[in-house]
Amino acid sequence: MRHLPAGRRADLADYVSASGQVTVAMLAERYGVSIDTIRRDLDQLDAEGVLVRTHGGAVSATATPRTDRGLDVRLHMQAEEKERIAELAAELIPDGAVIMLNAGTTTLAVARHLRNHRELTIATNNLRIPAEISPKVFRDLYVFGGSVRSITQATTGPISFKVAAGGGEIDLQCDLALIAVGAVSPTGGYSTSNLGDAAMMAEMMSRATRVAVLADSSKFGRRLFAQVAELGRADYFITDAAPPPDLEEALRQSDVEIITPGG
Repeated sequence: MRHLPAGRRADLADYVSASGQVTVAMLAERYGVSIDTIRRDLDQLDAEGVLVRTHGGAVSATATPRTDRGLDVRLHMQAEEKERIAELAAELIPDGAVIMLNAGTTTLAVARHLRNHRELTIATNNLRIPAEISPKVFRDLYVFGGSVRSITQATTGPISFKVAAGGGEIDLQCDLALIAVGAVSPTGGYSTSNLGDAAMMAEMMSRATRVAVLADSSKFGRRLFAQVAELGRADYFITDAAPPPDLEEALRQSDVEIITPGG
């Protein structure tokens, strides 16, 4: 028996949640409807926050492990929160500054919010930033080399540039490192799921006069595989909502300035 639209969407949402990841073709066959109909169902469920729409299908917002989420999925996760964080982060950056941005969708949002900045020097391992940022914004834009992680569209490797083939490395220093992390907790500090990413983020911090850590409120109270730094390594913690009391107290005890919308 064919499902009515509302009933189909409800059943579809349950099926995606149980399966974790599905394709449009798989769903069209399962429910006996056209691919265009399934696409409309998925678009509506994505808008309602029930699942996350991806190219060619969808994933469950709850069943898919965070470490397995590709960039196309994470672009939809906490999108409004990331935009608010990015707007606040951009306000810390004066024209002419030298900045480092790590990989991630939050720092990608920061790059978009730099549209009115000028004469910046930007260094990043985020492979999407060069395509997202206007040439009017920067004087120089550098992408660090290394191994490419296709799932995050980023490089992992040393924060370095050589003078010439076989020559020494140029010492690098920036005014501000903007580091998006996967988790933050009072005891675990700032952490991420990948060891190579953690090493690169920690090195960016070490080369910065000031450090701003960026994390939306879904990252509060969590600890992932690799610690990037202890809380006090940051000068600013930029987020979309007030942290829970224990995390807020730990940040303040570590002399970290908490920046939130309207805060």
